[in-house]
Amino acid sequence: MQLQDHDLICYSRSMTKDEELEQLRHENTALREALQDKDTELEQAQQANTDLREGLKQAISAIGAQQERVNVLEGLIDALQERIKTLERQQAKDSHNSSLPPSSDRFVRAPKSLRHKSGKKAGGQPGHRGHHLRQVETPDEVLVHPVLCCEQCQHDLRTQPADLPERRQVIDLPAKRLWITEHRVEEKQCPTCYHLTRAPFPTAVSAPVQYGTGIQTLATYLVEGQSVPYARASQVVQELLGVQLSAGSIATFVTTCHQQLAEVESSLKAALFKANVIHQDETGVRVSKEGWWVHVCSTDRLTHYAAHRSRGRAALDTIGIAPKFRGTSVHDGLKSYQSYSFTQAWCNVHHLRELTFVEEELKQAWARKMKDLLLEMKAEVERAKALGQHELDVLVLARFLCRYDQLLAEGYQANPPPPPPSKSEQGKRTPGRAKQSPARNLLDRLSGGKWAVLRFLHDFAVPFDNNQAERDLRMIKVQQKVSGCFRTEQGIAMFCRIRSYLSTLRKQGIELLAALEHTLLGHPVLPAFS
Repeated sequence: MQLQDHDLICYSRSMTKDEELEQLRHENTALREALQDKDTELEQAQQANTDLREGLKQAISAIGAQQERVNVLEGLIDALQERIKTLERQQAKDSHNSSLPPSSDRFVRAPKSLRHKSGKKAGGQPGHRGHHLRQVETPDEVLVHPVLCCEQCQHDLRTQPADLPERRQVIDLPAKRLWITEHRVEEKQCPTCYHLTRAPFPTAVSAPVQYGTGIQTLATYLVEGQSVPYARASQVVQELLGVQLSAGSIATFVTTCHQQLAEVESSLKAALFKANVIHQDETGVRVSKEGWWVHVCSTDRLTHYAAHRSRGRAALDTIGIAPKFRGTSVHDGLKSYQSYSFTQAWCNVHHLRELTFVEEELKQAWARKMKDLLLEMKAEVERAKALGQHELDVLVLARFLCRYDQLLAEGYQANPPPPPPSKSEQGKRTPGRAKQSPARNLLDRLSGGKWAVLRFLHDFAVPFDNNQAERDLRMIKVQQKVSGCFRTEQGIAMFCRIRSYLSTLRKQGIELLAALEHTLLGHPVLPAFS
């Protein structure tokens, strides 16, 4: 009998040694088989463990790859979201909250002007000088309408003396609009030597048939003064006067006018050197297939235009006004102007538009407060000028400057600096600096250029805005929209010089057509340069 207890095996005393040996062999064989089964199970478990480890490695690798892809996608999402915000901000900009012109407004929206209601009635204001037709003392033609008979009894009144109790005048164009003058010269033979002597023609009469200065003046004025294309100017002259002018003839008139105004342009630039305050700005034009820039430098009585391929310092140096000017220049803050030694004054209408954008699109309250402050400063300066003052009271000025600094601090608190650029895989910082928001850029400009922004507050001769230069540039855009691009460099150079002359004459109230006629005769009418 075999007993198994706590791994101890006992055998019966009645078994022989052979039986015990056989029994042990049998049990040994059973134990070996059991051990082999255990080894097989262990191998299977080890194989399963190996498979699990390999699967876990693959899973970890797949998770790592997915995590990298998630990181890439998150970065792409952040970049796209930032791009969407940038595009939305660009889409939200139009003429009322940025420097874009009204012609660039892409969608119809309710106009929202920066101006406030004045409370005045529409129409002419008290003290405004009206313009109406006035009778002249010496009319070209007088028509007397006689009384033939009495309107009551029909008695003949033709022989009775008459009074002229009332007169009325009609201003109109003459029926015959052309005046043709024929020049004839005499020729005489000397009775002594029999030599034939012929009288000379006037210097201006050099061809058998030619256009007079009146037609030349009108054609030049239409092209350079009213931005009419050459072909349409020819058509206008033909329909009004019955004269067929070719585009080549008009170009000849314009070239002559341009040459006669060379000294006038030099005097105009010299006068701008000596001005106390000038306005500067620039706008893009097309010359042939290239992009050029027309630069304007002007006052309320003088205007100078010049065209150049460059917008920046190269153009300003070539024009020659900015390097020699030592007064105050009002401009839009272009960095090229800031490199010269004249005093800086920045246009605040640009700032009002950008503050409007920050207020409406970014919903930041400090922008509205800054707009109100700038407009309050402007109103206070105008009030002081009306009272005959030459500067603001010190306490008023101090309060304005204190509020200005407080609003800048509030703006910076609402627009903290952007985080530093992310590092590359090698641990080096990526080149460049982090991109700032439009509000932060505006704050930096208002803070760094504080004295240029508030120049009008300290110097009453400096205006609040740069509207003078922008008004002078408006006709350049009209020229481009009506007549298209300029074909040659010479064409835009002639336009700028003649347009400078006409704009200056118009500001000073000088009759343009008469001045152009004298210019074509070689004797330009000089404006006041002082």
